[in-house]
Amino acid sequence: MSSFFAFLKRMRFINRWSLMRNTERENIQEHSLEVAMIAHNLAALRNEYFGGSVDLNKVAVIAMYHEVSEIFTGDMPTPIKYFDPKLRSLYGEIETLAQEKMLTTLPARLQSVYRPILVEAEHSEEWPLVKAADTLSAYMKCVNELHAGNDEFKEAHDSILIKLKELNMPEVDMFIEEYIPALDKSLDQLNYGI
Repeated sequence: MSSFFAFLKRMRFINRWSLMRNTERENIQEHSLEVAMIAHNLAALRNEYFGGSVDLNKVAVIAMYHEVSEIFTGDMPTPIKYFDPKLRSLYGEIETLAQEKMLTTLPARLQSVYRPILVEAEHSEEWPLVKAADTLSAYMKCVNELHAGNDEFKEAHDSILIKLKELNMPEVDMFIEEYIPALDKSLDQLNYGI
């Protein structure tokens, strides 16, 4: 018996942004899907506009599973995770243990298939796109919260935008320019191009 999917189903119970007042809750399951879609698009932008040759599907799959360790650790808020280098290092070790634990929930013959996705992803050439997508997802959350009148996300919005610009990734800059402005539009505005 494999508990892999039983654990994955629990991702929907782990909420993000736990230290902040939210107008809309977000769990790590829906966040992971959003990051996968963003990462896939970043890879497509890189390939089509900037001469890349990234495997779009591999990027998306790594992104889908990028938060699975949080099934065991929970979502540690960024201000706590990066409060002290020792704490960040210790948390990194705990994340690795959680990734290894998740790997063991698969049938033995599938573990070698999933190891590059669950345990070794951070060492892959696709990882920077996944991390950029993760950061873009956080930025989009901030944009939506600010649009809903929640000023609690103002500082996060500004600091995340600086972080995105510092990545010096043209596909990230293009994503921001191409997609972010539409986040402020209503459904009617989107439907009728207003």
